[in-house]
Amino acid sequence: MSYIAPKMQAKFETLSIDLKNCILERDVTINNTQDLIRVLDEIVEESEENNK
Repeated sequence: MSYIAPKMQAKFETLSIDLKNCILERDVTINNTQDLIRVLDEIVEESEENNK
């Protein structure tokens, strides 16, 4: 189960519903902006690999 720290909730809510769902499905912990960026980078990398 993913965890989004309360201080990150506002930034998380600015993302699209599809992106939020993708993040929540990953069972990650997001405590700060760096954590969010890391997860987003992973999603982009996987998307690029799947589109090759």
